[in-house]
Amino acid sequence: MAPKFAPLKDAPERSAASDGGRFALDRALLDALADLALQAARRAGASYADIRLGETLKETAYAKDDRLEQFDERSTRGFGLRVLLDGSWGFYGARRLDAASVAEGVERALENARAVRPIQGRPIALEELPAHEAEWIMPMGVDPFSISTREKADLLLAISAAARDNGADFCTALLCIAREERLFASTFGARIRQTRTRVQPTFTATAIDRAAGRMASRDSLTPARGAGWEYVTGAGLLEEAALAGRQAREKLSARPVVAGDYDLILDPTNLWLTIHETVGHSTELDRVLGWEANFAGTSFVKPAMLGNLRFGSELMTIVADRSQPGALSTIGYDDDGAPASSAEFKIVEKGVFKNFQMALGQAHYIGLPGSNGCAYADSPTSFPIQRMPNISLAPNPDTCKLDDLASGVENGIYVVGAGSWSIDQQRDNFQFGGQLFYEIKNGEIGDMLRDVAYQSRTIPFWNSLDGLGDASTYHLDGTFTCGKAEPVQVAPVSHGAPLARFRNVRVLNTSGGV
Repeated sequence: MAPKFAPLKDAPERSAASDGGRFALDRALLDALADLALQAARRAGASYADIRLGETLKETAYAKDDRLEQFDERSTRGFGLRVLLDGSWGFYGARRLDAASVAEGVERALENARAVRPIQGRPIALEELPAHEAEWIMPMGVDPFSISTREKADLLLAISAAARDNGADFCTALLCIAREERLFASTFGARIRQTRTRVQPTFTATAIDRAAGRMASRDSLTPARGAGWEYVTGAGLLEEAALAGRQAREKLSARPVVAGDYDLILDPTNLWLTIHETVGHSTELDRVLGWEANFAGTSFVKPAMLGNLRFGSELMTIVADRSQPGALSTIGYDDDGAPASSAEFKIVEKGVFKNFQMALGQAHYIGLPGSNGCAYADSPTSFPIQRMPNISLAPNPDTCKLDDLASGVENGIYVVGAGSWSIDQQRDNFQFGGQLFYEIKNGEIGDMLRDVAYQSRTIPFWNSLDGLGDASTYHLDGTFTCGKAEPVQVAPVSHGAPLARFRNVRVLNTSGGV
């Protein structure tokens, strides 16, 4: 039977567009629900408990050519309660914010922990985190939820028109907006409120050669950002769409690549996805431990490789952070209550593997003292799992531009924009495409190519890195929807990179040519 508590008022309904970036849910109610849950979990014998309460607002607008095809708004409001009982996790989440539901959640979470205990191998052991009491609100200008549907639709239709007026036959345009509002509380004494907003404007311009029966497309290179509406209006989307229309048309007449080994210069708009798949996912400790195998499996990286594995050349330093302005994983505290400063570490330093990404309760499995701020739950009702902070390739401290990198290439390709990708179940053997490809001959960047994909294995690829652009070539990209776990959770994450040159990489012709 659920324990009895004094009645609390339910959370009132409210408009998604009315609150700006500030914390808007009823603070007193959330505090009371958090106290109720943590006190009940303690009384029932839990050695640790935490709760996340709040709301996620999402809005999606989609246009095709001259029509707005979809406009969707949705909200997920509720709580997720986690308890540690006799070394086993128990969890319960519900899309409700009332005392009766939270009281039931305590009992259900405890029941789940008891159910796990007989099959728990090694007990979960937690490092104690400091008892932070804080509020973090992401800086931004104009609240994107305050912008009218008409203004958003007009922007998407104008993007499509700009592409079609400049060579594209078709264009789709998409705008995604999200806001997370959370209260986190734990039996360590933490009480943290956070609000963050993110926006993703994007499009795909497509040109058709009807005589040849072929088509070519060019996706937007404008990345998602932790930002307000001012980022969308200042991103130059109409100008980019016009350029994309011309480039999609140009791709139709571009020369097919001849498969072979080439030196590659990867633009940061392409390299971010390679970093994400080969470095970001391969160094997640839950994959390494075999706890996570969804979305391309586990990892070739093993605990014994820490400090020993030559991951790449000495030019390769991969840093984690939660502090880059505008980055999608930038936040004050992770979903375990660890401060952003915990996530300031090097994954790879001068080519040597230095750190795993870890969430609470994982570090002791490999003999380390504590986690490093890498927990995230994609809704208030989801179990927090290990997710990437911002993960980026550090630029060259010495001056190095595109022309400097190209001057050392006799036979190569310059790759711009992220395209198709595929990677094996150990994050090792991979293949990546792109948006735009340009021939490099005798140190000069020349004509456009098409049908290009590059294939390699993670360690040889990163060890072939022999040229790196400076900070002026650094660019921050990322994704709204990195998928992981079962049930699936999606996480926003950014990756920054400078220009980078890789030697003797296998290039395939994706149309089947040679």
